[in-house]
Amino acid sequence: MIRFSLLSALVAAQLSVAPVIARQVPPAPVPATAPLTLDEVLRASARAAPQIVEALAKVRAAQGRAVTADGAFDTVFDAEGRSRALGYYDGTYVTGQATRPLTGNGGYVYGKYRVSRGDFPVYEDEQYTNRLGEAKVGALYALLRDRLIDERRTRRTLASGDIDIAQFERGAVAIGVQRRAIDAYQNWVAAGLRLRAYRDLLALSESRRGGLARQVQLGARPEILLAENDQNLVRRRALVVRAEGDFAAAANALSLYFRDGTGEPVLVGPERLPNDLGALTGVAAVARADFAQRRPDLQMLLTRIDQATARLALAENDLRPRLDLRGEVGKDVGPVGLGGSSRTPLETAVGFRFSMPLQNRAAKGRIAEAQAELDALSARSRFLRDQITVEVEGIAIGVGAAEQLAVIAEQERQLAERLAAAERRRFELGSSDFFLVNQREETANDARVRLIEAQARIAAARAELAAATADRGALGLVP
Repeated sequence: MIRFSLLSALVAAQLSVAPVIARQVPPAPVPATAPLTLDEVLRASARAAPQIVEALAKVRAAQGRAVTADGAFDTVFDAEGRSRALGYYDGTYVTGQATRPLTGNGGYVYGKYRVSRGDFPVYEDEQYTNRLGEAKVGALYALLRDRLIDERRTRRTLASGDIDIAQFERGAVAIGVQRRAIDAYQNWVAAGLRLRAYRDLLALSESRRGGLARQVQLGARPEILLAENDQNLVRRRALVVRAEGDFAAAANALSLYFRDGTGEPVLVGPERLPNDLGALTGVAAVARADFAQRRPDLQMLLTRIDQATARLALAENDLRPRLDLRGEVGKDVGPVGLGGSSRTPLETAVGFRFSMPLQNRAAKGRIAEAQAELDALSARSRFLRDQITVEVEGIAIGVGAAEQLAVIAEQERQLAERLAAAERRRFELGSSDFFLVNQREETANDARVRLIEAQARIAAARAELAAATADRGALGLVP
């Protein structure tokens, strides 16, 4: 009697405390009542996850640097004027020139206009023009050094590679975010289904307690049987409270990825929990033959190899001798000026400039540095390809094993539930004892929970396979 009184008091205390614990779970502000789907979570995460937004900002920054590199090919206009304010000569001239670098050569083209008035000393005779001035067009073309590549074009190539790297980093970040979003959703669903299983188990004890109490009052059952049921009730209540805490924690973790239209986290309530294990199916990931080429980390490495190759080519360019060819056409227009009629005819001029480095140890050092960097990146890319292949094959093996375990767990659940149902009927007919029926129920519930966990492992393995193969469609990252 004393043991029964203590257990009854413990049950009453537990029943009074449980609602308080349940009220501590944050309420769900989501008004929708339809079951939350994985696709809905992935769309919200891809749209508003701060990590993805940050990666997009880095892409824009790289694009800004590319515009800066393109600025080396801008057309430049400059003007110059000079007038003698005092002295014997009163010559004045004004010159304006526009220069545009060539995009396919290290040279440039230019156009110039010059006009002068007054007298100039003999050592400034070139300043004379006709009355309406002189117009010139010319070009400089690199024949050896800077012909195929120069510093301006290399900077533009590197800036373009930086854009690609930033975009690949954005892809890698998005894949990682979506992978974690899938995990958070699957953990939330699994925690909710486990909570539902433990509540169903608790409901069996609660529904049985009333019948047992009446039978004990009528003397048909011993009083110790009611105490044993209360003991099981307390234990199952503890399982429910623990599962409620896990479910609330999973919902809190999910809010990091499930966001509203303004990007604010949304705490999902239990009313949006899916009803069955179908929500744990996961994503449909397939390891296609080109999965390695779709990996952003490998693409980033290949882009860095291209950049290292460009730096090596620039260093090799600095070792070449310089041979530039220059051509210019000029024509004075208008009446003859003070310089005389010799300036009126059309003028053409050609010239060249040649220089050759005799030592150029700086360029040789840059070549050695760039070649070493290129060799290191090439070795890293070979290892990364092998690592990706091994990783994907290992994940695919894990997916197959998880699916087989889920089939076995489903068979175990069906058999355990059949045994539990049969044992309850035998107990109701008086052919079984209370310990055995409780054991059967808890075994069936454990099998149900193991099936939930097996399905969750399948979903996690499929999500990992989608991330490893960069399956953007499966991860909800379709452009």
